[in-house]
Amino acid sequence: MGMKEVFDQNPGRRYIMFGGKGGLGKTTFSAATAYWLASQGKKVLVFSVDPQASLTDIFQKDIFGKGPVKIMENLWAQEIDADSHIKAYQDEIRKKIRDMYGLAEVPEEIESYIQAASAEPAMEESAIFDAVVDVVVQKDYDYYIYDLVPLGHALYYLSMAKVYDEWINKVTKLREDMREYEEMVSRLKREKETEQDEILKELIYIKGRINASSKILTDKDMTAFFFVVTPEDMIIRDTEKAAKLFAQFDVPIGGYVVNRVIPHELIDQNIPDYLRNRIQMQDKYIGNIKTTFGKDVLAYVPELERDVTGLPMIEKLAKIMYGDQKLG
Repeated sequence: MGMKEVFDQNPGRRYIMFGGKGGLGKTTFSAATAYWLASQGKKVLVFSVDPQASLTDIFQKDIFGKGPVKIMENLWAQEIDADSHIKAYQDEIRKKIRDMYGLAEVPEEIESYIQAASAEPAMEESAIFDAVVDVVVQKDYDYYIYDLVPLGHALYYLSMAKVYDEWINKVTKLREDMREYEEMVSRLKREKETEQDEILKELIYIKGRINASSKILTDKDMTAFFFVVTPEDMIIRDTEKAAKLFAQFDVPIGGYVVNRVIPHELIDQNIPDYLRNRIQMQDKYIGNIKTTFGKDVLAYVPELERDVTGLPMIEKLAKIMYGDQKLG
């Protein structure tokens, strides 16, 4: 089965993710897939939260932090600016503190805490996670192509939904128990009904957003995750380990795409020894890839003559991955 057949046979899969170690080609495959789907008449958003991502370079258009930017008919691209989301996140926290406690200004000690917390990686991860939830739960596009951050961060991100959900479940249960106790005390004292618990409302709201995001990311009928792998020993080993970890988080793996394959036919030509050795090494590791990932290997993409930047090169890559046939 090839990449096109995966889309043909799973028309409900509208959330597509490409992941793998850094520098393997996740962003170019995301761009090519988005281009191909858009050229089939589907409305597509390709987006990234990776600060090292290069959708701007690939599409040769400044899109960083500008929201969805139209690239061509049916295709939009977005690079999420984590810093601006952290600032918005901080402002939202300040507003909620002021609203909950009826304050004109956030107390200085709490403001210091908010500023200090912003330097923590967790704040950035939370802000990014929130931004991704905003993108994922909307229904404005036929397809969402998600260019994931490198594997380690991707695993952390994907695990966040499950960890957040479990944590919020516990906190929500605690708040509900407290509210029941408060209501009982109010009745005994014949006081009026306690005021609505704003914190509990907020927790339930966050939980609803996380559950909606989690449901999408782990639904095999709606979502597919594709690993990008190259014919190198360490990459194959790391990908195999990552695939097992992803399975633990119920992320539906759609298959594997092998990138930067040097055409084997060159070995019959008058080529330098280093290139001949390189081809022989790749032959060995392509054999390992076939043994390790079997029928889930969907495409072999050759080493191209130049970087994939600009629509003509993206179109060329899309044709390699999906051929000239139309989406069924």
